[in-house]
Amino acid sequence: MNKPKLEIKLAFITGLRDVVLNEVSQYPNLHIVRERREPLYGDFMYFDFVKDFGKLTTLRSVLRAYIIAQGSRYNPRYISNHKSILGGIVAMILEGQDSKFKTFKIFCAGADSPTIRSIAEYIKNTYKLTETEEADLKIHIIKTEKNWEIGAEITPRPLSFRDYRTKHMSGAMDPTIAYAVNSLCDLEHTSSYLNIFSGSATLLIEAGQCYPNLKQLVGFDNNKKIISLAYQNIKKAGLIRKIQLKEKDIFDEPDLGRFDVITSDLPFGMSISKNEDLEKLYRCFIEYSEDNLNRGGRFAVYTSKHEVLKKNIVKSRFKIIKTLNLQFLSSVNAYLLPKIFICRLKNDKQSRLS
Repeated sequence: MNKPKLEIKLAFITGLRDVVLNEVSQYPNLHIVRERREPLYGDFMYFDFVKDFGKLTTLRSVLRAYIIAQGSRYNPRYISNHKSILGGIVAMILEGQDSKFKTFKIFCAGADSPTIRSIAEYIKNTYKLTETEEADLKIHIIKTEKNWEIGAEITPRPLSFRDYRTKHMSGAMDPTIAYAVNSLCDLEHTSSYLNIFSGSATLLIEAGQCYPNLKQLVGFDNNKKIISLAYQNIKKAGLIRKIQLKEKDIFDEPDLGRFDVITSDLPFGMSISKNEDLEKLYRCFIEYSEDNLNRGGRFAVYTSKHEVLKKNIVKSRFKIIKTLNLQFLSSVNAYLLPKIFICRLKNDKQSRLS
């Protein structure tokens, strides 16, 4: 029996490809071999296997990371008869971090069949793990377009799960998207950062953790309860002395100074009852940002109501320099098609001509 050819597989939100490639380029040992898109599950990149895969756990633009093997023969019956193939993958993941993995689950069609049950018993007895629905070690045996794939996720929780999330907030921004927004704002060369409609503080925390050069991190929201919950996240992230949150309303045009970067995950949906209110909110938001962004700075916005936003940007002193079209399933299994806009102020000549 030949040893399987192992690979690293990374899953990420559709639309963040360039951000992911830029981040993994910091790891010269990672060599991409192919890509694949699954309409329901997002995008995937496959890399040559690296023994030091523990470094992958620091990736911030990626949802999940796996060790996998693909081949036409790796169907459930074959794996049941050659359990050491899957066992080798499991052993590598558990090595040095077995205390993190106490439970497992096998994701496969026919999970209750005798074939899969025999594989589950092997995992239980060999690695002393308990089989549960909410598992630490997630093993899969799946059929792709051309081959069978076996593998397992290398971390007990998705890479997109952040330890600083102390409370679940409805509609909270996915941290990988927050990382992407910040990565497009040239934060390595800036010192001040404002987050409008700061919500759970995900954008602020991602900026604070990734860019220690930022001297001023400020956010504001008009909901005292949300601010209180956000402060719990900030404290857990170890940034309580670095990030300031203010209870302010955008319509009051709060005077907080001028900033090199302004970001926002704009509110929409249930928080806005009428479309004309959304129009007014977005217009006020853009006008406020125009007045409080330093010349040469970046203005970054994430929203699902991008038609309304773009219409108001076109009328403003901002110039769109980059957009990312995202696509993913929400927690209620509905497709979301939001956009990221990266803008800067037009220069004086451009402003007079527009």
